[in-house]
Amino acid sequence: MLLFFGLTSPGQAEDPVFRAGASRLDATPEHLPAVVNGSMLERLVEEVNDPLHVRAVVMDDGTTRIAMVLVDSCMMPRELLDKAKEMAEAQTGIPAENILISATHCHSAPSVIAVLGTGVDERYVLFLPGRIAKAIELANANLQPAQIGFAMGRDEVNVATRRWLMKEGVAPTNPFGGTRNDRARMHPGYNNPDAIRETGLEDPDIPVISLQTKQGKQIAFMSAYSMHYAGAPNISADYFGLFAGIIEEKLPSGNEERPTVAMIANGTSGDTWLADYKRSERRKFDRFTVAEDVSAAALKAFETIEYHQWLPLTMVEKELEVAVRFPTEDEIQVAQEYVSEWAAERKPKTTEEVYALETLILSKMPKTRMITLQAIRIGTLGIGAIPNEVFAETGLNIKKYSPFKMTYTISLANGAFGYIAPPEQHALGGYTTWRARSSCLGIYAEPLIKYEVLELLEKAKGVDK
Repeated sequence: MLLFFGLTSPGQAEDPVFRAGASRLDATPEHLPAVVNGSMLERLVEEVNDPLHVRAVVMDDGTTRIAMVLVDSCMMPRELLDKAKEMAEAQTGIPAENILISATHCHSAPSVIAVLGTGVDERYVLFLPGRIAKAIELANANLQPAQIGFAMGRDEVNVATRRWLMKEGVAPTNPFGGTRNDRARMHPGYNNPDAIRETGLEDPDIPVISLQTKQGKQIAFMSAYSMHYAGAPNISADYFGLFAGIIEEKLPSGNEERPTVAMIANGTSGDTWLADYKRSERRKFDRFTVAEDVSAAALKAFETIEYHQWLPLTMVEKELEVAVRFPTEDEIQVAQEYVSEWAAERKPKTTEEVYALETLILSKMPKTRMITLQAIRIGTLGIGAIPNEVFAETGLNIKKYSPFKMTYTISLANGAFGYIAPPEQHALGGYTTWRARSSCLGIYAEPLIKYEVLELLEKAKGVDK
């Protein structure tokens, strides 16, 4: 007797097959010391504490193939990521517009974008695009039939608002920040009598996407959390890398050639961090405790997942031109006079010097920025991708008005165009509003970007499959 499997009668379409593949590729710098950004001033780091990685997941629903990539980096410029996407498209055929690449926002990786007082590590700039493209290529080569499910976890312990409203006249000011009468302060400390209240909200949600083989073996585990970073010495993947390691150990694939790949992206953490200044004293925390807590919450959500043998994938993208807060001629002249005695000889040494130099740098750049926004549909799950440091309030509003049953946002995706404080936050001033390359978009950039992401989510949901 002959048995035929997988054949269809004339006119009968085959059932689509959902496939997924993942990879984890080392991206630790090959040359030291490395220039590291994430602080006000430049740092040179000579030691590696733990390895950096590029983590990639490729998914295919039979008609659409997408890649989601996470890099252990503070932030990455659009030009570098566009180059990586171009290379990956040439190697895999995945359209560049179907590739999302974001940074974890660890503050302990080589600098690939000049920000505040830090330049770039030129050797690492040349090194990183190829590693990103290679990770996508490997994930694509690992595609196999898969099942997918998702759930939402929660950790309220490790996230709190770091921006506080202060009494008049006590918040730090910046003569070159483009603000006046600042009322907001980042990290006011505990028991500060001048601190009135938090200026915003936090988002404790932890989305979890699980990809498994049809036999129930783990392929990938994708998550996100809206907490800025934990902090780590030297070259390090911070808590993001520790989280991934915990998940990969607890959910092994059983296949040495295709190990589980876990990742946790940065959600909307522009105004949040670990420390809760409503407390009377600092609780004990570090990158290890954060990784343990957040991974435990994510695994608790993982246990509730119901799997689907197939879900539709859609990815949409939009280019958006956004105005920049440009310095005035008077501000440029004052800054020029301020830096004239030292800028040719050395790098800035103080916050004032950094922002004076930023004023001059911005004055020579275009008055608008072209940014890339994306939205992904995975069945009833929607994901927004924004190339900025996004406030928690923005992410919460995107969730509230999203057409999807479950939604989350990934920050610092497909570029790095700085903080986007909501307009009412600009009125309070403070570090995240001070004008620099790391915070230069217009006062009304946030509502514009938020609206466009919601429009993209609507568009992604409306695609019939």
